[in-house]
Amino acid sequence: MSVFQTYLHLGFLHICTLRAADHLTFLLALCAPYALADWRRVLALVTSFTVGHSLTLALATLGIVALPSALIEALIPVTIMVTALGNMRGANRGLKGRNQEASVAFNGWALAFGLIHGLGFSNYLRALLGPASRPIKELLAFNVGVELGQALIVSIILFAGLVVLRIFGVARRDWLLTTSAAALGIAAVLLVQQLTH
Repeated sequence: MSVFQTYLHLGFLHICTLRAADHLTFLLALCAPYALADWRRVLALVTSFTVGHSLTLALATLGIVALPSALIEALIPVTIMVTALGNMRGANRGLKGRNQEASVAFNGWALAFGLIHGLGFSNYLRALLGPASRPIKELLAFNVGVELGQALIVSIILFAGLVVLRIFGVARRDWLLTTSAAALGIAAVLLVQQLTH
C-alpha cells in the first residue's frame, strides 16, 4: 500500500469510527434540520465546514498554527452544543421560517466550527506523522480520506431522516428535536470528559 493510500485510509477511518464520536455528533447536528430534498443546502453547509477544517488541518499540521490540544478538544463539544441548541430554537420557531439570510448565517457558523474541528483532526494526524517536517502528500491524502468519510456519514444521516420522515411518518419537527437533543446530550458528556480529564 502506498503512502497516499495509507493516509487516505487513515483519514477515512478517523471519521468513520466510534472514536470520532465528537465529529460524528457534530455532523448529525449540522444535518438534522435538512431532508434529502434539501441536498443543495446540505452541500453548501458541508462545503463550508470542509473549507474551515481543511484550512486549519493544513495550517496546524504544517506547524503554522498551534493551539493547546486540550482547549481544542474542549471547544469541539461546544460547537456541537451551539449547533444543537440552534436547531432546537429553529424547530420551535417553525422550520418553514428558514430564509436565505438564515442559511448564509448557518453556513458561516459551519465554516467557523470547521476551523475548530480541523485543529482537532490535526492533533491526530501530527501524532501519526511523528517528526515528518513537510508531510504534503500525507496531509492531502488524510484530508481526502476525511472528506470521503464525511460524505458517507452525511449520506447515512440524510437517508436515516428519509426513512424516519417518509416511511415511519415522524414529523420533521420531532425528528429535529430528537436528534438535536441526542447530540446535545452526547456533547455535554464529551465536554465533561474533557474538562475532568
